[in-house]
Amino acid sequence: MSGQTQRLNVVPTVTMLGVMKARLVGATRGHALLKKKSDALTVQFRQILKKIVSTKESMGDVMKTSSFALTEAKYVAGDNIKHCIRENVKTASLKVRSHQENIAGVKLPKFEYFTDGEIKNDLTGLARGGQQVQACRAAYVKSIELLVELASLQTSFLTLDEAIKTTNRRVNALENVVKPRIENTISYIKGELDELEREDFFRLKKIQGYKRREVEKQRELAKAYAEEKVAEEMSLQKGISLTSAHDMLSQTNKDEDIIF
Repeated sequence: MSGQTQRLNVVPTVTMLGVMKARLVGATRGHALLKKKSDALTVQFRQILKKIVSTKESMGDVMKTSSFALTEAKYVAGDNIKHCIRENVKTASLKVRSHQENIAGVKLPKFEYFTDGEIKNDLTGLARGGQQVQACRAAYVKSIELLVELASLQTSFLTLDEAIKTTNRRVNALENVVKPRIENTISYIKGELDELEREDFFRLKKIQGYKRREVEKQRELAKAYAEEKVAEEMSLQKGISLTSAHDMLSQTNKDEDIIF
């Protein structure tokens, strides 16, 4: 069945016509709201995409700087730098926490890093490479900031992408399936109601014609009965036959018709 002929299987009544009109109004409003939501999500999606591109472009420079800083620290402090750092670190000073941000009804996960406790500069006073280790640490902290930001953007990007697809499917379903079906159903109900109205009008005209014929028939019977009575009275009064009385009565009626 083509899209132009699809309709709901309903009983064509005035009540159902009102229900279909109300459903059409609701579908139209829902389509408009979902369209606005899709546009808002698309705008936010493009903004996040631009941020992801810029963050990834800067990520290469930051990671390159961090790698050079680590190489310099190893060159100055030696290969035993890993053991020194592990001995001085008890707990993680940089941590990540998450929260949700509501964008047009869609909850986007957001990640942000924070410092838990004080940062100790235990390696600064070392005889070999303390300053380079601190520079390496600062470079990698900046890398962690970008990684956390990139992870947040990537997660929001995927969430928004799925939400936009779902919203667009609903918009297309309302626009191309639900609303046309309701509109075709309303047209069908209106056509059926018009046809019923024409049938009722034709039925009333037939009934009126039948009643009119019955009334005329009753009048003719009453007139014939009255003429029969008059003919009988005339026959008795004048002593003529009933046929002659009918002929005289017919002639009298003709004369009256000629006068009028």
